[in-house]
Amino acid sequence: MSALALSVLLSLVSAVAYAGGAIVQERVAETSPEAVYAPLRRPAWWGAGCLNGMGALLHVIALAYGPLSVVQPLGALTIVLALPMSALLVGRRAGATAWRGAIMATAGLAGLLALTGTPSEQSLDGTERLVVGLITAGAVLVLMTSARAAHRHPVVRSVLLAIGAGGAFGMASVFTKSVAEDWSGSVPEQLTTLLAIAALATTGMLLSQASYRGAGLAAPLATATVVNPVVASAVGLTLFGESFRHGTAGTVLALGCGVVAAGGLILLTTERIGRDRRAAGARDGASSDAAPASPAPDGPVVPDSPAALDDIPKHPHRPGRPSRPRRPRDDRRIQDVRS
Repeated sequence: MSALALSVLLSLVSAVAYAGGAIVQERVAETSPEAVYAPLRRPAWWGAGCLNGMGALLHVIALAYGPLSVVQPLGALTIVLALPMSALLVGRRAGATAWRGAIMATAGLAGLLALTGTPSEQSLDGTERLVVGLITAGAVLVLMTSARAAHRHPVVRSVLLAIGAGGAFGMASVFTKSVAEDWSGSVPEQLTTLLAIAALATTGMLLSQASYRGAGLAAPLATATVVNPVVASAVGLTLFGESFRHGTAGTVLALGCGVVAAGGLILLTTERIGRDRRAAGARDGASSDAAPASPAPDGPVVPDSPAALDDIPKHPHRPGRPSRPRRPRDDRRIQDVRS
């Protein structure tokens, strides 16, 4: 097997591992509403973490055997693979709108990654790492606060948390690249960067777990999958001196791919919001149909028109006093009296 074929195979297995981890996380979120960020008592959640770790490891190995322009776009297949795997494993089928949104997000992300140029060998120095880390922490806190304020809208809350998760994962990749490219720094600086990588990866895991609560699988998974490489590419373009392929034309195509990916995310989000509204309307309709009829009034009946006087009984039954049964009429006794 050639090195290119091996990298493609590893990339596909990595995407399957990522999709499996996302499916398990979504199921844990649905069945553990009391633990939003870290359901530590659920073995399935630890299994999802192992699947995500295996996906990341296979992705790194695939980059060692194949070019970035092939491996990175194949990683975007996680979104598309998650939908049939979810239908097969947990019986949750996606609608046509969700499929269109997932395909748009995957195609846009794959095109964007394919147009990204070859990474440079530059790395962030200590000051740049500190500034980028503080900006990332502030952005994550803002997103978490906004998600908490949007608790009445589960899908919006989920998308905000997924953006935070994707940003944390993307910055973890940036710091990993900085450490891998430059080992000449001091030991405390490198140790601080490693701790920052662990903190960012853990934050991304916790935020992604919380993003699946009440919002399904497709929308948060697609959001985090798209935001992750976009954040890493943005840092590479601004700080590492990277550029898109094919000059100005490549930059224009990359912007178009970004618009397509954003359209797919919007389609997934609106599809989930519409599904939740239809479900809420169905529940409201069922509750109104099952509501008991209002009891008859206990007080006297007041007519609203003179014609309604004929409908009022002449001897209404008084509340609180039992009605006496009427004795049957005896015709023979009447005849004896007449005689």
